[in-house]
Amino acid sequence: MKRIDVYFLVLAAFALIVGVLLGITMAASHDFQLVPVHAHVNLVGWASLALFGLTYRAYPQLKAGKLAVLHLVLGATAAVSLPLGIYLAVVRQSEGLAMVSSLLWLGAVLVFAAQTLRLFRLTATEA
Repeated sequence: MKRIDVYFLVLAAFALIVGVLLGITMAASHDFQLVPVHAHVNLVGWASLALFGLTYRAYPQLKAGKLAVLHLVLGATAAVSLPLGIYLAVVRQSEGLAMVSSLLWLGAVLVFAAQTLRLFRLTATEA
């Protein structure tokens, strides 16, 4: 997937905006009930997606193949649904979406690990 790095970075930027707005809203209202949501928007959405994007930018050979597409689908889906699931768990005591999203995120992380192992093999001949 040629532009996977850009897709990850755009999603990360949107997550950063949401995370900052949520943080400002919590601070302004002095209501910090949604701190776990804020943290996951920033960590899963902003930080992780940005690092994934920068990794694909630095190592464009990882863009080839179905693993990259799977990584984007799992990562993007989980980055959106996990904070929403945590919100539902905090506000409505409904943990289902958070649990499913956590498994999707685990899948994205495992695919990233597989991609880094693939990178290790791809760059072994360069050394």
